[in-house]
Amino acid sequence: MKEIGIWLDKEKAHLVTLKNEDVFFDTIQSEIEFFNPKGGARSKQRWGPQDVVQDSKYLEREKQQMKMYFSELAKKIKDADAIALFGPADTNSKFYKELNENYNTLALKVKGVEKADSMTENQVKAMVKEFFHKKGRY
Repeated sequence: MKEIGIWLDKEKAHLVTLKNEDVFFDTIQSEIEFFNPKGGARSKQRWGPQDVVQDSKYLEREKQQMKMYFSELAKKIKDADAIALFGPADTNSKFYKELNENYNTLALKVKGVEKADSMTENQVKAMVKEFFHKKGRY
């Protein structure tokens, strides 16, 4: 039985694969750019109009990059028997939503989506082992 636990945020994903008694660890970088659009510039006239910042194009670009990141993750976990998702923000929930919308067979294998703070490699491994142990699988 192949069980995969993923700790992910916008920057990277740590994949912990449990297969029989073996534990494998892999990290995937997201390639998502962090946008920090600056405010609009003032007109030279006193009380003149201010230029508008187009946040929508930044958000759309981030959305497309997130979709590519999730696609890469889905390829890595396609042969899993059970999946657990962890993360500090809502990225794990967004990934689960993406699985439900576009990867139904993988979404059915998700056994849990939980919040978890930033961790070291060993802490992530221990958390994934504990999760599947509680579920009676490892």
